[in-house]
Amino acid sequence: MGKLSFLAGMAAGYVLGARAGQERYEQIKTQANKAWKSDPVQTKVGQASEAAKTKAAPYVTEKIGDAAKAAAQQMKKTTGNEDLPETIHRGSDGQLHADTSGFGPGPDKLP
Repeated sequence: MGKLSFLAGMAAGYVLGARAGQERYEQIKTQANKAWKSDPVQTKVGQASEAAKTKAAPYVTEKIGDAAKAAAQQMKKTTGNEDLPETIHRGSDGQLHADTSGFGPGPDKLP
């Protein structure tokens, strides 16, 4: 992978630094497209894509899950100081409950 990155960097530097005009740019672009579409390169692209799906995806999923848990824990810590209207209260289960005794806005008008 290091050689491929080096060659890609060299090609990009040459294209950006070349002063040969549009014709030379088109030649370089054509060669780059041929190289990209070649079987060895596409084989490596497929391998990298598969590795990303099988190895990186579970890692990313785990990190996102950890971040979501941390955010939920932080929210639980900060909900103790909430300013709720009299018709809404937090039950022992931690969920918000509306007063359904006929007073207040009613369940159809709650957010």
